Parts: sequence; structure tokens; C-alpha cells
Amino acid sequence: MFSVILMLVLALVFVYTNGFHDTANSIATVVATRALPPRQAIVLATVMNLAGSLVGTAVAATIVYDLVQPDVITVPTIIAALVGAIIWNLSTWWWGLPTSSSHALVGALCGAAFAAAHGNWGEIVWVRSAGEHWWQWNGVIFKVVVPMVASPLFGLVAAVSATVFFYLVLRNRSVGRVDRVFGRLQILSGGYIGFAHGNNDAQKTLGVVVLGLVAATNDGLLDRSPEWLSFLRCSEVAADGGLAVSVWLKIACAVALAAGTAAGGWRIIQTMGRRITELRPVHGFVAETTAATILTAAAAWGFPVSTTHTITATVAGVGLSRRLSALHMQVVKRILVAWLLTLPAAGVAGYLFMLLFETSG
Repeated sequence: MFSVILMLVLALVFVYTNGFHDTANSIATVVATRALPPRQAIVLATVMNLAGSLVGTAVAATIVYDLVQPDVITVPTIIAALVGAIIWNLSTWWWGLPTSSSHALVGALCGAAFAAAHGNWGEIVWVRSAGEHWWQWNGVIFKVVVPMVASPLFGLVAAVSATVFFYLVLRNRSVGRVDRVFGRLQILSGGYIGFAHGNNDAQKTLGVVVLGLVAATNDGLLDRSPEWLSFLRCSEVAADGGLAVSVWLKIACAVALAAGTAAGGWRIIQTMGRRITELRPVHGFVAETTAATILTAAAAWGFPVSTTHTITATVAGVGLSRRLSALHMQVVKRILVAWLLTLPAAGVAGYLFMLLFETSG
């Protein structure tokens, strides 16, 4: 029972660290353009994160079904994955890098499962809906890696295109009036990106916790738990082909996200809002709206894409639409290196912690 409680606590800690990164990204542009003061931006993100996290379970279903085979998942596997992802999140937060909490979690889960399967790569290249075509077999590649690359590329192109369009339409308008109008519109786009973040990111942790609760129930770890903890028992992950996720778990994850944002997101906000490129309200509106649309579409398809990657790419896109020199390339290079390292580094961390748990018994 202790291990199950530890797993739940670590899951909430991970979501809290996610708030350092991903929710901070979702409000950085609103704060940077002064469309909202920080406290009001946090409240907006909190409310919209909660709303988004209560809608849909397609991304959670991808985590449960399409990354690793469930027979290698145990509570220690989930704990190892969460510890590895938390360490990566805290490290990159300390460096002020807006890396992906989503891919840290996916990488750590795959690494821990790889260790639990004693190096059998086949345990983490399986999907429940594998069909006759080769591209249907690898959930990690085609549901994580391909969207990981595609989402920021789409975001970059969409942000450049939208910014150029607004420049053409608004070129004869006064700067002050444009700033006032888009400053108000940014409140809507800031809410939209908050909703999209909750809709996509909160589900990833939900999926990992469901995997852990099913493993705990099937392994008999909850057989002696008090009746009032019966809500933790979860012997079935599927309900009519979908995924059943308790409302209490969704709310707990949403609250943890908001708490993390309020406590420690300012390092990331500074990098996102000021160091990549200088932002005006129209730029913030474009970056938020294009990123939120990509995230919402990805959530509907069950792709666990990164809020961080997507919003960073759209912020870079609005800078690029003006001129290449508008981007602070040294910062962009650091972010790209962190992106490339996240999946393998978190995977190694999850693998090593799982080996440590197995060695220590």
C-alpha cells in the first residue's frame, strides 16, 4: 500500500514540476506583452487548465495502450519513470530551459519499461491497434516522435504565415490602437492556450497513474486497503473501447499544475517571454492561438505532443516573420539541444532508477 501512495504522491509532484515548464509557457506571452499581470494570468491558466483536463481521454489512452506492453508495468516501474521525469524537469527548470515535461515522462516510462523487460525492445514498440501496415506497429515512433517533430514545424510555419497576414492587414493602423485591440484579444488566446494545455498535458500523467493503479490492483497491493480507499482500485483500463479516468484524479492533476505555475514558473516565463524574441500583443495573440489550435487537434487524435515545443516554435515564428535577427539565436540553440536530449536523457534516468529498484529489491 505504501508503494501505491508513493506513486500517487510522485505523480502529483511530477505534475507540479510540469507547472514550472508547460503552464509557465502557456502564460509567458500574456505576461511578456503585459496583456495581463502575472497573478491574473495564473488565475486564467488555472481555470482553463482545469476545464481542459476534464475534456477527453484520447491522450491518456495513448499512454495506457500504445507505448509499452502492460504486462511489464508494475508500481515500481511507474515510480522509476516518475522519479526520472521529475529529476529532468527540475534540472532543466534550474537552467531556465523550456523543455518538454511530456517527453520527459514518455521517455522515462519507456526507459523504466525497457529495464523491467530486461532489455527486450519489443516491450516498448507495441500498440493495441497494430494492424497489417508497418507504421501501425511502433507507438513510440509514430505517436510520440513524429508528432514531436511535426508539431513545432507546423507551429513555426503557421505563426510566420499568420503574423505576415496581420502585418499586411494592419500596416496602416496606429501601433497604439493595434496594441490595445490585441491586448484584449490576448486574454481570449491566453485562455485558449491554457485550455489546450490542460486538454493535452494533464492527460499524460493521468494515463501513467491509471497504468500504475491497474498494476497495483492486479498485483493485490490494494487488497488490504481500507474501504474508504476503494476508489484507488482499478482493474479495468478500458470502458467500451475508451479509457475511464476518475474525476478526482483529473482535478488533483489540474490543481497540482496550477500550484507549480504559481510557485516556480518565472525562470521559464523569462526565457519564453523575453529572451527568444521581443513580443507585442499581436505577436502574443498569434503565438498563443496557433499553438493552442495545434495542441487541441493533437489531443483529439491522441497525440501526446509538447506544449513547450509548440508554443516555443510559434514564439520563434512571430520573431522570424519580422527578420532572422529578431531571434536570439543563442537561446534558440540551447532550447533545441535540450529538446533533442529530453527523450533519451529521461529514458536513461527511468532505466537506471528501475535497475536500482530491482537491485535493492
